[in-house]
Amino acid sequence: MTMEKQTDRTPGAYARRRAHFALAFFALMAVGLFAWNPDNLYLWIKALHIIAVISWMAGLFYMPRLFIYHTDAEPGSVQSETFKVMELRLLRIIMTPAMMLTWIFGLYLAWSVYGFQGGWLHAKIGLVVLLTGVHVFFSRAVKAFERDENRRSARYWRFMNEAPTLLMILIVILVVVKPF
Repeated sequence: MTMEKQTDRTPGAYARRRAHFALAFFALMAVGLFAWNPDNLYLWIKALHIIAVISWMAGLFYMPRLFIYHTDAEPGSVQSETFKVMELRLLRIIMTPAMMLTWIFGLYLAWSVYGFQGGWLHAKIGLVVLLTGVHVFFSRAVKAFERDENRRSARYWRFMNEAPTLLMILIVILVVVKPF
């Protein structure tokens, strides 16, 4: 009896379908909220924004950890090929959709609640742009690893693991404290 591996195409297709279903459900929920237009729509949108942020941040924290271990794997090995699948699925199924939803709900809140006013909000958006830059950088690294062209050390990826953390800390302080 042969065991199906999670890196095989069938589990990948299942994961992709589940992710598409989750995204469709999320989108339908958002559209439904706008159609329903409850008195507390702001709180619903804020909740969806927080869910998207948590999902995006989880991916941003996990991706460089995968890179650290992938760096130590011999190119072409079973381990390296497994990391390639993991990185690509994390990027496509979790991180990128979560980033897009974070931006959509965040911009809606910035416009509808704050009218894009406030120094703290401008600083926060600037930091989210930097966080998006980290996301793009990790996306390019996924492609480099996929081609077996990573030229960075595990130590470098340990350092890069801290970038999303630092940006997240600053963003949370700006949102909660609103210092200016």
